[in-house]
Amino acid sequence: MAERRPLRIGVLGTAEIARRRLLPAFEACPDTRVTAVASRTAGRAAEVTDRFGGCPVRGYAALLERDDIDAVYLPLPAALHAEWTERALRSGRHVLAEKPLTTDPVRTRELLALAADRGLVLMENVMFVHHPQHAWIRGLADAGAIGELRSFHAVFTVPARRPGDIRLSPELGGGALLDTGVYPVRAALELLGTDLDVVGAAASRTQGALVDTGGAALLRTPAGVLAQVSYGIDDAYRSVYELAGSTGVIRLEHAFTPPGDHRPAVTLRAADGRTERHTLDAHDQVLGTVARFAAAVRAGRAPHAAVCLRQAELLHAIAVSAAGSMAPGVPRQSFETSSSPRCDGDAHDETVRAAAQAVRHEPRGV
Repeated sequence: MAERRPLRIGVLGTAEIARRRLLPAFEACPDTRVTAVASRTAGRAAEVTDRFGGCPVRGYAALLERDDIDAVYLPLPAALHAEWTERALRSGRHVLAEKPLTTDPVRTRELLALAADRGLVLMENVMFVHHPQHAWIRGLADAGAIGELRSFHAVFTVPARRPGDIRLSPELGGGALLDTGVYPVRAALELLGTDLDVVGAAASRTQGALVDTGGAALLRTPAGVLAQVSYGIDDAYRSVYELAGSTGVIRLEHAFTPPGDHRPAVTLRAADGRTERHTLDAHDQVLGTVARFAAAVRAGRAPHAAVCLRQAELLHAIAVSAAGSMAPGVPRQSFETSSSPRCDGDAHDETVRAAAQAVRHEPRGV
């Protein structure tokens, strides 16, 4: 039997998240191989390919013209995701795009439909959902370990971004909601189901910021289970969630970005004060994500499409609900999600020019 050929990956951009996490995972996964890496400058692309292999390519459009690419990984600024995801799909490539897939639920729906119509896999890179610790916790709750589920509380906050970081730029789709807010919202969807609605939300910004730097939202299921989610990009690091029930609480620390060698510790606290601690096996969720993407391409079925769309809808609803709580002077487009730029040949609109000016070292990723 002939050996199965690895999925040939083209990388659009040399962001830190690509260099630090995804490129090493593509290299380690036997089902993927990096064929080419594109950057706005040839030298930057060459630096990356010297380390991870593949051919350096100057310009994102030039990469899509190659005939040795099966799939594209896209770690560009959020405001550019929709344009380049669409270009990649229309060139016949599967796409793994950094979260959020787009900054607008309408565009998210359109791109998911485009991928499905063309028989292509479009997958949003929310890596924590591929860690088995969450399925283990769901099983614990489903088995009645905490009685009847009452509420869910999740927090993901990170320290302040450095000046000039793309996540502080309204033109590039920056802000805490679309950066760290994705995690607790997605966790609520994974653990409570997609039938969630936004009850209310509030946001804040630190002095001098042009985007939201923190916020919180309250969501609710039809059965009345409440989900409180908090997020921020100018805070002490927190990455935790709790499921609270009528007879106990399940708590998970390091919930969203655990290192590959981290052994998760799940705490189960009963109503009478007794505490159980369960230590789970370590798992590399980055490698797991890459393997899942390759498997999805082989199977011809995109995972999590419905959840991805519902996540986009909830993020938009949170933005709209919280917009009135923002301090005066914050541009509305820096917080309320708006339509992403449509692809128009090789023309670079204001968003693309902003990216070229603002991102000397392409974006870091959480």
